[in-house]
Amino acid sequence: MLNWLRRPKYGAVERRDIPPGVWAKCPKCGATVYHRDLVRNLKVCPTCGFHHRLTAEERLAVTVDEGTFEEHDAGVVSGDPLRFEGYADKLREAREKTGAADAVITGLGAVEGSRVALAALDFAFMGGSMGSVVGEKIARIAERAVEHRLPLVVFSASGGARMQEGALSLMQLAKTSAAIARLHEARLPYLSVMCDPTTGGVTASFAFQGDVILAEPGAMIGFAGRRVIEQTIRRKLPDHFQTAEFCLEHGLIDMVVPRPAMRATLGRLLRFFGAPRLPAREAVAAPAGEAPADGGA
Repeated sequence: MLNWLRRPKYGAVERRDIPPGVWAKCPKCGATVYHRDLVRNLKVCPTCGFHHRLTAEERLAVTVDEGTFEEHDAGVVSGDPLRFEGYADKLREAREKTGAADAVITGLGAVEGSRVALAALDFAFMGGSMGSVVGEKIARIAERAVEHRLPLVVFSASGGARMQEGALSLMQLAKTSAAIARLHEARLPYLSVMCDPTTGGVTASFAFQGDVILAEPGAMIGFAGRRVIEQTIRRKLPDHFQTAEFCLEHGLIDMVVPRPAMRATLGRLLRFFGAPRLPAREAVAAPAGEAPADGGA
């Protein structure tokens, strides 16, 4: 008898519960994929090519040369400046759920041998919302890029400003934009990568200020929500409105790059821009091509 079947007292055959995390179902095509195979494929559905979301940690793991990433400002965490009801509890729950201090990880590393400053937002942490900490860390990593004469790469995945911090959250749009402006003044390249989703205040600030703007296939990119726009202009929007492909068609971004090709694409762009290279003795092998096995889809 198959080990996932059991025969109850009266002869009916029941299926045992499958342990969680063994299989993953694609939300686009409905295919059921062995989770380990999905992870090996960088969380891209092998049937339809749908790009499952990555955590910030997973994003860095599949992008940065092994052993080169040095995290910065890990100890900067959000408080509750407005004493917004329930905010402290939501922060605690998000930290317990993700194991992260806030919605962004920043640091210095290398991509295909090119030294670079990096930031990766994590949608799993309160929707990747940009509060004071996210804005501060993005500004700081841009300033470090200027200090060390390095290019900056930012992976955005956000629902926008963190409403529990009110005007303090909105101020981060100006802060991050000013930091990116100083990067441009220093004539250092900034590569912006938009992941699913990139919306709201993040779209309205640093995400769209890259010298080269890339996106993953199918990523939702926009400012206001589809329903709000349709009600405002009183018109029906195209089905693929606010997708990476729609943005590419209308000249808002430069490239749509599948996840398996993203690292190599960034490497070529960094070499084109003359990014500093790691010394030959420090060069390391490329990552194994797998995201960490224990992240959220």
